[in-house]
Amino acid sequence: MKEIHTDRTPRRAGRIAAAATALAIAAGSATFVGTPPLQASDAINPAPAGQAGALPGSLADVVEKVAPAVVSIQVEKKIGGLSMGSPRLPDNMPEFFKRFFGDERFKDFFGVPEQMPERRVGGIGSGFIIDPEGYIVTNNHVAEDADKITVTLQGGKEYEAELIGADPKTDLALVKIDADESLPYVEWGDSDTARVGDWIIAVGNPFGLGQTVTTGIISARGRSIGAGPYDDFLQVSAPINRGNSGGPTLDTHGRVIGVNTAIFSPSGGSVGIGFAIPSNMAADVVRQLKEHGKVERGWLGVMIQTVNEDLAAGLNLPSAEGAIVSQVTPGGPAEKAGIRQGDVIVAVNGERIEEMRELPRVIAGIPAGEKAKIDIWRDGREMTVSATIGSMPDEEQVAARDDRAGETEDALGLRLAQLDAATRERLGLDESVDGVLITGVRSDSPAAERGLSAGDVIVSVENQKVTSPAEVRERIAAAKKENRKALVMLVARDAQQRFVALPLTA
Repeated sequence: MKEIHTDRTPRRAGRIAAAATALAIAAGSATFVGTPPLQASDAINPAPAGQAGALPGSLADVVEKVAPAVVSIQVEKKIGGLSMGSPRLPDNMPEFFKRFFGDERFKDFFGVPEQMPERRVGGIGSGFIIDPEGYIVTNNHVAEDADKITVTLQGGKEYEAELIGADPKTDLALVKIDADESLPYVEWGDSDTARVGDWIIAVGNPFGLGQTVTTGIISARGRSIGAGPYDDFLQVSAPINRGNSGGPTLDTHGRVIGVNTAIFSPSGGSVGIGFAIPSNMAADVVRQLKEHGKVERGWLGVMIQTVNEDLAAGLNLPSAEGAIVSQVTPGGPAEKAGIRQGDVIVAVNGERIEEMRELPRVIAGIPAGEKAKIDIWRDGREMTVSATIGSMPDEEQVAARDDRAGETEDALGLRLAQLDAATRERLGLDESVDGVLITGVRSDSPAAERGLSAGDVIVSVENQKVTSPAEVRERIAAAKKENRKALVMLVARDAQQRFVALPLTA
């Protein structure tokens, strides 16, 4: 049987920088021989505030205490067994040869097998026990699609584990074993108080060598690596490699402040840039998995995009912060609260939204049914609305990002036309899309450089609906008269709507 590692490959995790550099997800744990067993009552006690990152003369006592709570996870899964369709011959084969080779005797030589053989593959990962009853935290990419999960404790005892729940959006999973003894465990620390420069300890099973302990510091906070909608990773310098996934990142008192999840590497090996899910996020997800088997998140019902400098200028925002609402879900919490297209969400319950990516995480953390005070920027001033947060639908994101937001910066140099019934039919536009059609973009214009193209529809200009090229020109003229630096348009393409800031030239 071919052995595979359940590491997230660079293709799956996404590029972070140059084409040769990618994310490689880690996975692993094993045993640490010769360590006295940790009793259930020996869970790490919180240290005094401000001492979480202090480096003692030796870490041996801490490692000796936490190592028994780190486990190895082996998974088995089936692949293959998929129907590939009936055998067929090349379409361009002459008729004579088709008749000849079409005989059943030749299909085995020239046809395609109807089914790929089923085979079982294995993978390995790490985890850590969080209570004496046998609940174990690991990564979703370690446990997903597993037909069998086996947990090995430090002393070599093996148990078959049950998957309690998993959350792909944060790459966390919770499994449970039924042991005949009270199990050693570690406690969650407070990742919000962890500071850049604090010392940390990482435990895992790199490359299947066995339980390995490494140290380093927190190199950065709030890292976004393109892994999901709630990216908020701790970046650590402790060497972690393939085989570490699901293992804990601990402070110097042995409290878990992160879950090892990814590395940034051009070669697949550690270069001192690793990423861990913050413990405060992980603990909340794990709590919900334990209670409900799934994660329930708050939902606002908006599509958002980044506020760049041009949009900020066009909206008279003091700075390029917040998240601009490009679409509002009909009947959703945002619409009921009076939030409109073009509003910029700048704070939620007093927490400032400095970057667009912060909003999905903040909204997701608010329980459904709870009211939230949302500060928005509209018509040149800040105002507050109250929204009753909903529960996120299964197939939707809390505040989905417009992936094309970065493509639009400058505009004008546009050729416009009336959007009539014939054009709508020719372009396959839905009847709900109304506005002014862009029929051409000057090739040397900023609009062309930033992504606007023929077939886009201008829905509104300065938050006012437009239905004719003349109305667009009037809005542009009025903005120039007011000495505006930029003009904000709402543009529709492929059933998606986004805001575009067009710099106004003399």
